[in-house]
Amino acid sequence: MNKDSKNKEVEYLHLNWYPGHMAKTKREIKEKLNLIDIIYEVIDARMPISSKIVDIDELIGNKKRILIMTKYDICDKNETDKFIKYYEDKGYTVITVDLMHENPTDKIISISKELVKEENDKRISKGLKPRSVRALIIGVPNVGKSTLINRLVGKKSAGVGNTPGVTKNLSWIRINKDIELLDSPGILWPKIENQESAHILAALSSIKEEIIDIMDLACFILTKMMKLYPNNLYERYGISFLDEDFIETFDIIAKKRGALSKGGIADYDKVANIIVKDLKNGYLGNITLDRLDNNYE
Repeated sequence: MNKDSKNKEVEYLHLNWYPGHMAKTKREIKEKLNLIDIIYEVIDARMPISSKIVDIDELIGNKKRILIMTKYDICDKNETDKFIKYYEDKGYTVITVDLMHENPTDKIISISKELVKEENDKRISKGLKPRSVRALIIGVPNVGKSTLINRLVGKKSAGVGNTPGVTKNLSWIRINKDIELLDSPGILWPKIENQESAHILAALSSIKEEIIDIMDLACFILTKMMKLYPNNLYERYGISFLDEDFIETFDIIAKKRGALSKGGIADYDKVANIIVKDLKNGYLGNITLDRLDNNYE
């Protein structure tokens, strides 16, 4: 491992991550916005700021919105709940969901119908039938959007995976007689200026791993976890400190997790991959990597 590149203060890359389909998606959303009643804005409860599309207000204007926090079952609720209050204080309607163990359909549909009640009451007063709710679901890649759609529909209708970019085009899905859903590909923004958020997005699968060097990403995760959840690192790897160049740390993890090559030498690439996968798979515990005191106002 190169000591200079593995300094504890990880030198972040300036990330430009904006595939063509993301620009196309934004353009198509703007074209269809006049058809939409409600926005379902999906964010990951483990990164309630980093996973929020930075220019979403510019994209969706003043449309009614439900902020849906997925993966609430695997976040640090003490920290994430601070963000819930933060968003509610800003006027958001916030719903937290555990997509692995519960079906939030009734709750989402009920709130959706309430948000468009005034418009439908006007239609009824004119002798017209109430119209089904047309909702756009939007979020960064891999925040659980497809899993949420499958819960809403009640069957497997959308592709689900741990790789960003499963959904490629906007498409209409009928939930039931009350809700029509416009699915959209995961979108980010042209330049991720906040490098902390960029690495958090990569660590939790919203940016493809190859965009950031796997060693840098592993060192970022260790540094972040040692700052926020040192006990989790000790329980998983038996480490209680990070050495300046990470070599001793990687050696300890290699022995603990069997990431050794011939002669008992630590395989650093394998260790880096283990660290990244352990975080994504929940082996480092319930975590929330954003903090409210990081000047988000």
